[in-house]
Amino acid sequence: MGLQQRINEDLVAAMKSKDARRLSTLRMMKAALKNRQVDLQRDLDDAEVIKVLKSLIKQRQDSAEQYRQAGRTDLAQAEEEEIAIIKDYMPPELSQQDIERIVDETIQELGASSLKDMGPVMKAVMGRLATALVDGKLVSHIVRSKLSQGRQG
Repeated sequence: MGLQQRINEDLVAAMKSKDARRLSTLRMMKAALKNRQVDLQRDLDDAEVIKVLKSLIKQRQDSAEQYRQAGRTDLAQAEEEEIAIIKDYMPPELSQQDIERIVDETIQELGASSLKDMGPVMKAVMGRLATALVDGKLVSHIVRSKLSQGRQG
């Protein structure tokens, strides 16, 4: 079963169980997926669905952070609850060791040796991690640190 189909089925289940938070989050997800589908003028595959869901998670993380800074922990908590629901549809989050292994492989494949190579390495690594749930800031930090070590060693 595809992710979109699973989201649709879970939306119906949330309606039946009267789970308001889950229902509103699933409706928002379905709307975002529909918008992307209309933009592309074709059905989405699971990789594209994951990409849309990743952007929804990022938006909610940014909002939660802003709410916390404004002292609105109630709104921040609501955003975090939505993040948890969206993450149910994502592949498992990669460990830092997995990310480091992929970064090492990519640096070796590209022959990168200094911070000047950060752009191409980041592009290649993020391409390989497109269907994985990863924090871009963590990936950037790992790439920067590996390329800095390469320059010193």
